[in-house]
Amino acid sequence: MPNPDSVCVLIPTYDEAETIADVVADYREEGFSNILVIDGGSTDGTRELAEEAGAHVVMQSGSGKGQAVREAVEEHIVADYVLMLDGDGTYLAKDAEKMLAPLDEGFKHVIGDRFADMRDGAMTSLNKIGNRIINRAFAYIHGTDYEDILSGYRAFTRESFMEMTLTSDGFGIETEMAVECAKRDITTTVVPTTYLPRPNGSDTNLHPIRDGGIIFLELYRRAKTNNPLFYFGSVGFASTATGLGLALYVAYEWIVRTVSHEVIAVVSAAGIIFGVQLLMFGVLSDLILSLHREQMKRIEELE
Repeated sequence: MPNPDSVCVLIPTYDEAETIADVVADYREEGFSNILVIDGGSTDGTRELAEEAGAHVVMQSGSGKGQAVREAVEEHIVADYVLMLDGDGTYLAKDAEKMLAPLDEGFKHVIGDRFADMRDGAMTSLNKIGNRIINRAFAYIHGTDYEDILSGYRAFTRESFMEMTLTSDGFGIETEMAVECAKRDITTTVVPTTYLPRPNGSDTNLHPIRDGGIIFLELYRRAKTNNPLFYFGSVGFASTATGLGLALYVAYEWIVRTVSHEVIAVVSAAGIIFGVQLLMFGVLSDLILSLHREQMKRIEELE
C-alpha cells in the first residue's frame, strides 16, 4: 500500500451532517492525515463537523458531485494518490488498504465492488436492478467488465485522473471515469468491498429515476468514440426496422385491401435509407477506430 502521507482522502459532500464526522474520524484512525472534504453548499453543519473531526474543508465553486471531484483533484490535491469515497458512512475505512494496494502493483485506477459484500438494506431492489443493467450495458458497449462502475469508492493516481476528459457535473462522474479508463487503456482493477446501509437520519442525494436516466445517456453518448458501431448501429438498426415495418404494412394494405399509403411509403423508404446509411457509417467508424488503436499501439511499442 502507498505511504498514507502520499494519499489524499477525497470526500465530496452535500448535507452529510449525520455521518461526516464519523467518516473523517475513521480514516484518521487508519493513519490518513490528508483528508479533503469538498462541500457543495451544505446547510446542516457538514463543513463545521468535518473540520472539527480533522479534515481540510473547501467549498466547491459550482454544484454537483462531478464538478466537485474535478475541482478537488485539479485545484486542491497535490498528493500522488487519491482515495475517493462518499461521506454517507456506507464504506468501511478498513477497506482503504486493499483499495490502495493495487496502486503499488502498477494499477492506476481501482474500483471498489459493492456487490461483493452488500449488507441488507444498503440498496433498494430498484437500484440493484438499475445497477446490474448499467453494468451489463457498459460491459457490452465498451468490452470491459468493471463489475460495479457506479461505485463511489475509488483509488487512483492523480496523474491518471488528469489524463481523463471529464465533463459530468452530477452522479455521472463515476460512469465517465469508467469509460475513460476503458477508452484510454488506464490499467484498472476491481477489489471487493463492503457496502453498508446509510445510518438512520441520513438521506440520500441520489434520485434513482432522474440520475439513472442521466447515467444511461452518458453511457450511450460516450459510446460514440469508444464503440461507434454500437452508437450509430443501434439507431441505424432501429430506423431500418421501423422502415421495414412500415413497408410491410403498406404492402399488406395494397395487396389485401388495394389501399395505397403514399405518405407512409415515403416515410418507410426514408427510414430504411437513413438506417442503412447509419449502419454503414458505424461500420466505417469502427474500422477507422480499430486502425487508430493499432497504430497507437505500434507507436507505443516503438517508444
